[in-house]
Amino acid sequence: MITLLVILGITITLFIWGKFPPDVVALMSMLSLYLSGILDITETLSGFSNTTVIMIAALFIIGEGLSRTGWTAIAGRYFVKWAKKSVPRLLVIVTLGSSLLSGFVSNTGTVAALLPVTVTAAWSAGTLPSKLLMPVAFGSNTGGLLTLTGTPPNIIASNALVENGLEGFSFFEFALIGLPLLLISILYFRYVGYRLLPSHSTKNKPMAIDQEMHKWMENYSIGDNLYRLRIRSMSPLINTKVGEWDFEKTYNISLMRLKRRHPNPLQRVHEFVELPDDDTEMRYHDIITVKGDVGDVDKFILEFHLGVIPLKPERDTLVQELINQEVGMAEMIITPKSVFVGKTVPLGHYLKQTGVQLLAASRNNAPLKGKIKIKAGDAFVIRGQWENIEALKSVYENLVISGSPEALSKNVDVLTPKSYIALATLILMVLLLVLKLLPGAIAALVCAGIMMLTGCVPITKAYKGISWTSVIMIAAMIPMGLALQKTGAAQLAANSLVGALGNIHPTALLAGIFLLTTTFSQTINNSATAVLMAPIAIMASTTLGVSPKPFMIGVAISASTAFLTPVGTTTNAMVLSSGGYRFIDYVKVGGPLLLLFFLTTLILVPIIWSF
Repeated sequence: MITLLVILGITITLFIWGKFPPDVVALMSMLSLYLSGILDITETLSGFSNTTVIMIAALFIIGEGLSRTGWTAIAGRYFVKWAKKSVPRLLVIVTLGSSLLSGFVSNTGTVAALLPVTVTAAWSAGTLPSKLLMPVAFGSNTGGLLTLTGTPPNIIASNALVENGLEGFSFFEFALIGLPLLLISILYFRYVGYRLLPSHSTKNKPMAIDQEMHKWMENYSIGDNLYRLRIRSMSPLINTKVGEWDFEKTYNISLMRLKRRHPNPLQRVHEFVELPDDDTEMRYHDIITVKGDVGDVDKFILEFHLGVIPLKPERDTLVQELINQEVGMAEMIITPKSVFVGKTVPLGHYLKQTGVQLLAASRNNAPLKGKIKIKAGDAFVIRGQWENIEALKSVYENLVISGSPEALSKNVDVLTPKSYIALATLILMVLLLVLKLLPGAIAALVCAGIMMLTGCVPITKAYKGISWTSVIMIAAMIPMGLALQKTGAAQLAANSLVGALGNIHPTALLAGIFLLTTTFSQTINNSATAVLMAPIAIMASTTLGVSPKPFMIGVAISASTAFLTPVGTTTNAMVLSSGGYRFIDYVKVGGPLLLLFFLTTLILVPIIWSF
């Protein structure tokens, strides 16, 4: 037991020190338990087959699917739209919005989606990001308490009950305490927290795809040469392939997009071919978006018997016409050593190796038109599959791509058929968990598989969407909980808690577990904290002869109350630099909120889950 306590003390110290990544610390702790003889090989590696770990990894993929298909971005933009110019209203909406999103999407994914729109909204509303970003982070932590899968400590607490032969928590059972805590958080930030939030100026404005596109449209005159044309019944294009015509060389026309719809309004189904290639077949009533000079387009219309459909010049209309979750745009700068220098290309030209289109060009801040002999320093707006834009630099050397296409793609709020598949998959997972048709880990794996097989999350990106630091850290810390039980350390801690507080009242024991857990959570990852405290809470309740459920709820809540430091959770760290926060800011703003959570837990938990 002494050896275990030394290893535990060193582990906690390393977590607090922060010199090494938390997953590395957890792995060193796990190996120490084996090398010291406390655990055998099966016990040491038991965390990597634990259902909690598998379920959490699958949930990251599901959250990635919702982010990639536009749901988190569109939700974030609606929050800003509803707030208008009212800062107090915006504060309430971003807190509520981050809470509701994090009930179904990972806390990290929620903050990642809302951070750029929140910063932009803050400037638009005439306030500073530091007045809004901490509520987003704290709101995401609180929102995790609305559902079983909202945050890893909930799953850990529920699975700990199941592993001890008890009934776990249902999917929405956490909402019984989560909703009151959410209401308290909103009221706190609206009337008290807003006055405590600091006013720190920052200059790191995030890149938003709609703003970038609006800027490009103005600087490159992108919308000037775009036309939408309908293939009429007499057109020779009907039932032919794009490659048969060689539009670029023969007609100086670039085909941008094809929208296929049935001519009968009662049977109308729209299908989009965002980047038509040589094998794309054209049919009667298709709508094609083309780029070219007005004279060339006029000749094209007459020769192929096409109808003209007005393309509204509004910027938002053009944004919807050009991008979605699959196809995006970026800015590319040509350097002096690039292979493109000296080549002549027409605007609208497709780069064959990548399928990326040169949509517009600018030289010395002046838009270029027609065929261009490329020079060093020329800037292009390019359009193509997001992953192709991301890979462009690895195919062609000496190019500069502005911004991160990977990050920009998640800010697109245009819904596609895949968006509805992703939403349906989320609903399916909730139903499977609520109705208990499948074990939680299997339900999450099935839905993660659907996300990948349907392309909501590209298989090549699925593993990148998983926070492996969190997954490995949880898996490596689970053996510590097992060691605490095996050596009797958990029983000793439980007996000490019961001896000191149990004779007073079970509520006093609940208070002790809450305070001990929240102390750990300020410096240790909330998942690791829950893993450490779950066996202690169960042992304490068993020793006292009362139901463990109130104490496990207390562990889940207090593990999510890392309000006093920027290192307690990833979400707190994410807003640190964007809000210009200092360590003391978290103490000032988070201290009163933590006290409110503590008092609310002591009052409501025993009423909802009796001892």
